[in-house]
Amino acid sequence: MSFSLPFAFPALAKRTHLPPAEAIESVGIRGLVYSMLISVLVGALLFLFGRRARTHVIYQKEAMAIVGLSWVLATILGALPYYFSNTDIAAGQRITFIEAMFESQSGFSTTGATVLTDLETPTAVPHCILFWRSWTHFLGGLGIVVLFVAILGQGSAGKAMVRAEMPGPTKEGSMPRMQHTALVFAGIYVGLNALLTVIYMIEGMTLFDGLCHAFGTMATGGFSTYNRSLGGFDSALIEYTTIVFMILAGTNFTLLYLTLVKGPRPLFEDLEFRTFVGIIGAVTIAVIFFGMRNQDAGFLSLSDSLRNGLFQVVSVITTTGYGTTDFDKWNHFGRGILLLLMFIGGCAGSTGGGLKVIRHILFVRILAREVERSHRPRVVRFIRIGGNPIDDQDMLHGIVVYFCLILTIFIISWIGLVALEPSSTWGVNSDTAMAEGTLDEKILDSASAVAATLNNIGPGLGVVGATQNYAGFSQGAKLLFVWLMLLGRVEVFSVLVLTFPSFWRRL
Repeated sequence: MSFSLPFAFPALAKRTHLPPAEAIESVGIRGLVYSMLISVLVGALLFLFGRRARTHVIYQKEAMAIVGLSWVLATILGALPYYFSNTDIAAGQRITFIEAMFESQSGFSTTGATVLTDLETPTAVPHCILFWRSWTHFLGGLGIVVLFVAILGQGSAGKAMVRAEMPGPTKEGSMPRMQHTALVFAGIYVGLNALLTVIYMIEGMTLFDGLCHAFGTMATGGFSTYNRSLGGFDSALIEYTTIVFMILAGTNFTLLYLTLVKGPRPLFEDLEFRTFVGIIGAVTIAVIFFGMRNQDAGFLSLSDSLRNGLFQVVSVITTTGYGTTDFDKWNHFGRGILLLLMFIGGCAGSTGGGLKVIRHILFVRILAREVERSHRPRVVRFIRIGGNPIDDQDMLHGIVVYFCLILTIFIISWIGLVALEPSSTWGVNSDTAMAEGTLDEKILDSASAVAATLNNIGPGLGVVGATQNYAGFSQGAKLLFVWLMLLGRVEVFSVLVLTFPSFWRRL
């Protein structure tokens, strides 16, 4: 199955007398220009259409529609530069529009999954397209709609839009005005990007590489300009710097703001942050222990074990997805624990994806309360966070519903991918000829691919492992991954409601 637009831009495919690298760069720039013109035209048409609205008041229902539809539109428009620049996903294989949408959604959702197999050859992917690819991470870091609220402001609707856009249960009341909050968050985000870019350049990166990797780190996205990701630099200093900033990116931005204002005390008093850091520490120790015991690659000395184990644990739990070593060759425990980390994610109100640490904390306490009620039904037990009881029962109910919804989406997508994806993806000509080992790989690889896209991780295991990508999957599977990345980024509800006919009916 392939997909192409019913029209073409002959000028984009035209080669000039320039050297091959400069010619493809010229094609990439023209592709960006055409994409900008189309985006401006679409924006102008929407503006003119919006002027006819009977009211300028935006309610929560409209805010949810804006969030969901804006991400769909951003995915389509963001795919145009890849498609118009004749980007290669492999030698001599032009990108289809579905694959361009995959790359676009992966960038905006800060997933970092890719279908591009060669990033270092200028004739395959122009540098301007590589920068656009990383720039989508920057835009998606705090969310397109959050930036819109920061710039425009929409009163109570702006608050609803930020709630729909910000992953996880966010801490309320940090500042009186939501627009001010969004501006402060954006300021912290931009400042950390600028600081990390300067540090990367001091540590030996070029300005281009520094910007691209800073965007990927602070957005917890993971797009790199090298085929080996950050491993291409082979620098322990760069890796430890990235670890620090990935943790910052996975931390609630409200806490980062309070830390700037009041010092580090609020940070270390926060239960979610302490749990987040505790998980990183405990899992890293376990990964190092089993890695050294099994003599895995990269675990032959304590210093290398700490460097590789800590980096990959932080990269996965923050949903960044950078790679410095092929963790797909780790022992079964190491690979399994990374798969579980995909379902945890960063802190609420961070740029990280996943289910969020605070949801796991509350979910465990909800389960503990229900177990106690089974043998002590008359006991009234409040769930407390930081010593304060949580009276919002709707929020606690919503957390249980969210876990069930994510699990349901994961199972349906996983089984559907196993059933429909051809065996040729795993190098086997037919299902009947598939060896038992390859069948096991298909089941596990499909599960990790669904988990990695739904939780905005990027790389998974097997055919989508640290040294692989998503290019081998069918066009239908790539569309499924686009949908999963979108669901994971905007926290499911803002996208799922768009599929309900009742959502579009007038009350």
